[in-house]
Amino acid sequence: MTETPISSRDNPLFKRLKKLSESARARREAQMTLLDGEHLLTAYLDAGGQPHTLVRAAAFDAARLTPFAARCSQARVIVLSDVLFAELSPVATPTGVLAEAAWLAPAPATTTPLAIVLEDIQDPGNLGSMLRTAAAAGATLAVLSKGCHDPWSPKALRGGQGAQFVLPIERGVDVPAWCAQFKGQSLALALAEDRSVFSSDLTGPLAFIVGNEGAGLSDDVRAAATATVQIPMPGKMESLNASAALAIAVFEAVRQRLV
Repeated sequence: MTETPISSRDNPLFKRLKKLSESARARREAQMTLLDGEHLLTAYLDAGGQPHTLVRAAAFDAARLTPFAARCSQARVIVLSDVLFAELSPVATPTGVLAEAAWLAPAPATTTPLAIVLEDIQDPGNLGSMLRTAAAAGATLAVLSKGCHDPWSPKALRGGQGAQFVLPIERGVDVPAWCAQFKGQSLALALAEDRSVFSSDLTGPLAFIVGNEGAGLSDDVRAAATATVQIPMPGKMESLNASAALAIAVFEAVRQRLV
């Protein structure tokens, strides 16, 4: 494994990596992102991805990077000072390993549709968690509105833990228009509705719609949904975290489909 040290912020490769770490526009134009940590890198390789560049911090044991380099022999391997590496890392305590990687486009599933539709989810951790939940439940598609956070940002990738590599994602979608053409039930999750998600038939083509963490669903999206359903909450809390609500709903669909 041949490594190239980079010590200057003016290095063109470092500048490119810096843009990918900070700019959704740069990621979108390049169709590239930064993967943070050994787990994400492993998940990316297991999904068939091949990183363009492997990056380690000077303090990170080079021997731990060797197995990854062996799986992507065409990737360039660079070493950054701990200070420069920290500038790229999405977390306060850097993992010591990053990878410059192209977005993956998983093939659409041929099973009964189970989609999640997300309207204006702003928090990257929440977004990543929702994608992870959907992927774990065997969802066939994630539909993201124009106001959603970038699913390929380093923080959303950390939240997704590899979900973006296996779950087909449509970005920048007009949700009401998407619902109008969807050939199945589109169920909006909301409070104070008479119909419970647990009493709904979730075995056919299905899309669950979840709204913004603070504002919830817009009126237009509610109107476009086939129905609005709630998760019964007998306890003394007003609401659930959007990610938790989605998890309950999609795994209720899983339960019904396994019966």
